[in-house]
Amino acid sequence: MTSSGHRELWLVRHGETPASRDRALAGWSDVPLTPHGEAQACALRPLLARERFDGAWSSDLRRAVSTARLAWGEARQDRRLREMSFGSLEGRLWGTLDADVQERLARFEGFRAPGGESFEDLRSRVSSFLDDLPAGRHLVFTHGGVVRLLSRELGEDRFVPTGTLLAVDWDGRRLLTRKDGEGEASQGLPALASMGGSKEEP
Repeated sequence: MTSSGHRELWLVRHGETPASRDRALAGWSDVPLTPHGEAQACALRPLLARERFDGAWSSDLRRAVSTARLAWGEARQDRRLREMSFGSLEGRLWGTLDADVQERLARFEGFRAPGGESFEDLRSRVSSFLDDLPAGRHLVFTHGGVVRLLSRELGEDRFVPTGTLLAVDWDGRRLLTRKDGEGEASQGLPALASMGGSKEEP
C-alpha cells in the first residue's frame, strides 16, 4: 500500500448485526444493525464529537452507513470499504464451515471464497481507496476484515469486536489509541494474537 502524504485514520468497525451476533458470515449481505449495534454506535458519538476530521468515509453497506450516522453523521460512501465477499458462503454459520475453511479464514490468508473474493482481492480494493485518500485526518466506518487488514500493517493481527475504534498514524504505521466495542470478534471468528502476544477468547 503506497503512501501519498501524512494521513491519520480513525477506523470504526460497524456495530453488532444479527450475523455477528449469531457467528455467521455476512460479507456483502446488506444486514442491519441490532439494537445493541445501534447502542454501540451511539456510544462512540461523544468521543468522536470532540474530534475534527478532514474527511468521513463509510462502506456503502447499511450496517456501516447506519453506524456512521449514529456515531458521527453523514459520511461519504465508498464500496471499496466493504467487507470481503464470501460468495456462496454468505449466511453460513461459523460452526457449519469445513475445518479447512475455518483455519484459512482465521489465518486470513490463502483463501478465495467460492463465487466471492480472495484476501488479495480485498487488499487490492482497500489499497485503491487508500491510494486515493488525501493527506489529513480521516474517519472511516468499515468492517472487521478491513480493520484487520489495515491493523496488520501496524504489527497487530486480530479480528476486533463490533463497535471498536482504532486511531492510527497510517504513514507512521503506529497505533495512537484504541477503544474496543463489546461483542464477538469479526464474523464470529476466533481472535488471534494481539500486538502484545496475548490471546483473546472467541
